[in-house]
Amino acid sequence: MPVRSRKRWRTFAERARRVRLLLMDVDGVLTDGHIYLQSLPDGTAEEMKAFHAHDGAGLKLARMAGLRTGVITGRDSPATTRRAREVGMEFVSQKQAEKLPAYEEILRQARVGDEEVAYIGDDLPDLPVLDRVGLAIAVGNAAPEVKRVVHLVTRRSGGDGAVREAIEAILRAQGCWHKLIGKARA
Repeated sequence: MPVRSRKRWRTFAERARRVRLLLMDVDGVLTDGHIYLQSLPDGTAEEMKAFHAHDGAGLKLARMAGLRTGVITGRDSPATTRRAREVGMEFVSQKQAEKLPAYEEILRQARVGDEEVAYIGDDLPDLPVLDRVGLAIAVGNAAPEVKRVVHLVTRRSGGDGAVREAIEAILRAQGCWHKLIGKARA
């Protein structure tokens, strides 16, 4: 379990039980943070991203459990759009240099309050959202400033199953993880 002490687990679990919406960054959270640009003969470049299958499976389980999911990211990427569609994300907010306005718009659309939201981040642009949400989570290789303000730091790094780890912790706290295991699908 990623939360080591019993007292911290109780605090984490209390917060996790309220979560109805899980939001996250993309680069450094759903991916390992590398941005691959493939040069094309016409002088343009295509962006490539690598997503971890375990994160995708976890996002599908979250959806089965009734959690709504989404991303807020500074980049605009067709790969992100496609991956979000594949895993059933409801909210996809790209090209957000400042994430807080996008976060507030998603809250309005979802009709939830801060205490019902979990957010997974890794770097400084995530701090304003992490400061607002009911459950703040950092991936294992997040910036030190991010790790200091969150309720949970995953053991896994971004792009290496950290999102799945966070989802499992939330669903265990909500008491539905074991019921979902047998329902997992590719």
